[in-house]
Amino acid sequence: MATHPAVRDEHLGHVVFISAAAAMGGFLFGYDSAVINGAVTGIQKHFGVGNGETAFVVAIALLGSAAGAVMAGWLADHLGRVRTMLLAATLFAISGIGSMFPPSIEVLGVWRVLGGIAIGIASVIAPTYIAEVAPTAYRGRLASFQQMAIVLGITVSQLANWALNQAAGGESTNHLAGIQAWQWMLGVEAVPALVYGLMAMAIPESPRYLIADGREEQARKVLVEVEGPDVDLDSRVAEIRRVLDTRRKPRLTDLLGGRFGLLPIVWVGIGASVFQQFVGINVIFYYSSFLWQSVGINESNSLLISLSTSIVNVIGTVVAMALVDRIGRKPLALAGSAGMAAALGVAAWAFSFRHGTGSTATLDNTYATVALVAAHVFVFCFAFSWGVVVWVLLGEMFPNAIRALALSVAASAQWIANWAITVSFPNLADWNLSATYVIYACFALLSIPFVAFCIKETKGKALEEMG
Repeated sequence: MATHPAVRDEHLGHVVFISAAAAMGGFLFGYDSAVINGAVTGIQKHFGVGNGETAFVVAIALLGSAAGAVMAGWLADHLGRVRTMLLAATLFAISGIGSMFPPSIEVLGVWRVLGGIAIGIASVIAPTYIAEVAPTAYRGRLASFQQMAIVLGITVSQLANWALNQAAGGESTNHLAGIQAWQWMLGVEAVPALVYGLMAMAIPESPRYLIADGREEQARKVLVEVEGPDVDLDSRVAEIRRVLDTRRKPRLTDLLGGRFGLLPIVWVGIGASVFQQFVGINVIFYYSSFLWQSVGINESNSLLISLSTSIVNVIGTVVAMALVDRIGRKPLALAGSAGMAAALGVAAWAFSFRHGTGSTATLDNTYATVALVAAHVFVFCFAFSWGVVVWVLLGEMFPNAIRALALSVAASAQWIANWAITVSFPNLADWNLSATYVIYACFALLSIPFVAFCIKETKGKALEEMG
């Protein structure tokens, strides 16, 4: 049941703050996952390793993310949404400090796994929490805070990487205040982690979790806080109770059913997560400095390009936030899929003119310009569509009783798909950079029928109607 529009608007500012605080985990998610982009060259030089070892260190965090996403559903349902955020903030801070001073690349990998666990937790808990406190009419835009926070985290990480690289004279292995620039890139994460922890302590627990946990009076206070004093509390609590099993926590067995083991709605969530990654978006954010250096652009300029694509990512996300509740989730996803397929195809064509391999590779100016424009168009199309839509859908498409757990399974699949793309890209790029982008373009094309036939529109529907 929706609250009266005037009441909702009166309390919208408070709900915006609550959502933004939860989405701070998304900022750290974006920062931690993308900051390695600027540090890759420094790590290679410092530890004297090649593409294989580098890909391992970059990608291993994503296995941690998959584990964190699986854990997040259980943590959210047993500890509560807010305590789970505090745990993620702590893990982010520890990982950042540890990654700053690794004695070996293997130890760096361990700290990256810990940070990955925090990313996985944050990727699940923020959309779960925001969907549960947001008024129905604004839920899409408020859930978009998660993706906006992610892209801002990516942008800030690229800005920090570029600034630190410039301060170190254009080389990430040069020293600043006694340690190398790439170490500062990884360690600065501890600052936003502290902010995340402080903000998490300032927001209320989810009313749906409180009711499931038997704390109805607290839930009523939170409902008044987020929906206004004129909300019909008895009706709202009864509505939530009707779709929540308050006597037990959801188990993995609750996700089973249907012809292929899991419930069909869970498979749709997994499919959306996998397609989001298989278009190759995180190649741009994890490896763009490596990518542009592989076609003859120097380290400093490659980091500047990484910053520009991050800014385009922010712009596209703003567009999505303005449209997701107006035109719906499916139209945005379909438009983005078509745009991504075209841009990836053009990039593949441009990369086919690359000369040489490794550090000697070059790309003529005309084709380099085409590749740069195509990469920016690809990022924009992803940002206004799949970047936002998938997180919005995952936060609202599942039935209440299994939402956190189902979201954690879908997010875990997303991180495994992300790992597969990330760990394979350096070797695929060495094999055939153009063919690699053809593969990504094919997945973008395949995502069109997936959206058309498998995704149900969730615009304007109450969470209690889902599933």
